Amino acid sequence: MCYKSLLVHLDDSERCAARLALSLDLAERFDAHLTGLYVPRGQREASEGMQPPAARLARMHEQFLLEAERAGRIVEWRAPQPCDAAIAAVHARHADLLVLGQPEAADWVAQSAGGFVADVLMTAGRPAVVVPHSGDFARFAQNILVTWDGSREAARAVSDALGLLQRAECVSIEVIASHGGAQRAHAQNAAIDAAAWLDLHGVQASFHETPRDPAVQTGAALLGRASDLHADLIVAGAYAHSRVHECVLGGVTRTLLEAMTVPVFMSH
Repeated sequence: MCYKSLLVHLDDSERCAARLALSLDLAERFDAHLTGLYVPRGQREASEGMQPPAARLARMHEQFLLEAERAGRIVEWRAPQPCDAAIAAVHARHADLLVLGQPEAADWVAQSAGGFVADVLMTAGRPAVVVPHSGDFARFAQNILVTWDGSREAARAVSDALGLLQRAECVSIEVIASHGGAQRAHAQNAAIDAAAWLDLHGVQASFHETPRDPAVQTGAALLGRASDLHADLIVAGAYAHSRVHECVLGGVTRTLLEAMTVPVFMSH
């Protein structure tokens, strides 16, 4: 996939600078048009030390244009007011790839999913790179871990990530499988078929099986494998199911979004 249009979510958080830097890097790699979508972080205007909304918007606009000028990129600024996840999703549908931030701890409620970020991810119909709360990602998407279970979501994520996979130095496919029997054989065959499909697209990928451990959540196992491989990007399908008036993330998706230490490419 060729990413010719990118959209980065901008807000008032300290980590906004990391998202902007990564999105400008992607725009340079793919010679893509970059749109900055400003969405303020909730109704905190009355908080001590917080600038008025207009001042925060102007400051972010100035920073966005300044960083784009330094990177030599022509960009577009959007700041619809008011703006929530539904409105952001409409804007996101005009982009090939989104750059979002890891949901804040306060966004995780009960068994639900991480607020604004998860809502956009699940409703926009576009893949997204989700950037963690901390870390520097100058070496982004050179060593990629693909999580594979043969599902529709996994297939869609890998297809949407082809543009990055084709440029990576190393691609590894990870399968969490049972210790033996028909399920393990099925997982092996699925990984082999996925590697063969990627090879047709110019991506040489190795694959590895991690035995399923009942004491370890699948999401935690995948994060551990990413750490072992020093991966700088995880590609994963985003899973969710509907509950009345809200979207509930699947366990693996929630774990990856909550505990990620490297960027995660997700598609739903």
